Amino acid sequence: MADFLQVTGKTFVVFGVANRKSVAWHIAKTLEEQGATVIYSVRSEARRKSLETLLAGKPVFICDVEHEGAAERLAGEIAAAGHGALSGLVHSIAFANYAEGFKAFYETKRADFLQATAISAFSLVELAKAFKPHLAKDASVVTIGISSLLVTPDNYGYMGPIKAALESATRFLAKSFSAHSEVRFNVVGAGPLKTSASAGIPGYIESYLYAEKMTFRKRNLSTQEVADSAVFLLSPRSSGMNGTTLTVDAGLGSNYFDQEIIRLAMKPV
Repeated sequence: MADFLQVTGKTFVVFGVANRKSVAWHIAKTLEEQGATVIYSVRSEARRKSLETLLAGKPVFICDVEHEGAAERLAGEIAAAGHGALSGLVHSIAFANYAEGFKAFYETKRADFLQATAISAFSLVELAKAFKPHLAKDASVVTIGISSLLVTPDNYGYMGPIKAALESATRFLAKSFSAHSEVRFNVVGAGPLKTSASAGIPGYIESYLYAEKMTFRKRNLSTQEVADSAVFLLSPRSSGMNGTTLTVDAGLGSNYFDQEIIRLAMKPV
């Protein structure tokens, strides 16, 4: 069946493209392959400059969500550019200051926690409010979370609670928007990925390799697999899903008693 996803001719705003490895880039590329128009929002002029080749000929705007009022300014700029009603937003934005390396969670600095919360979680609320007048009645908003909020990896630190806040905010946005529209808000709960952002997490490579052994298939996710799930949530084909998290982890979260892992763990030192 042609155009199964029914996104051809629709327009989406994608936040968070940093390079070719970004989840946001894979989502945007897939939307365009399906006939959609993508408007790109990047953090800074320097980032836009670094993406000149990748995003040549595409509409690119700047919005640093760390700064209050940035979301409203962006919404106004995109509306003024005449792109019409928007069929969805992709929020693939996250930041944590790991410049001082690994720290125990109780050593988290207030400034670091609040900065990461503003950028990684509250920005979704601000963007939803700013773009509300410009969204189609049945638009879809998708953010990128993590596959489990119950795990407590030491090296992920305070980003665990912040991702929990992001997921909770998504549900509250879904409820509050339901009073006046059918705009949907959902999360893709992604397992570990090989992205530039992930590389900044202390000890991430070891965690990534361990997670791979925990998947059913013994192979970690590709970024495209996460992007495909996000595009499904952006499409009308997922119209029955709202305020939920679609977990994409290749079975990682259900494989606690993997025989290979058990053998390795019980092996005498």
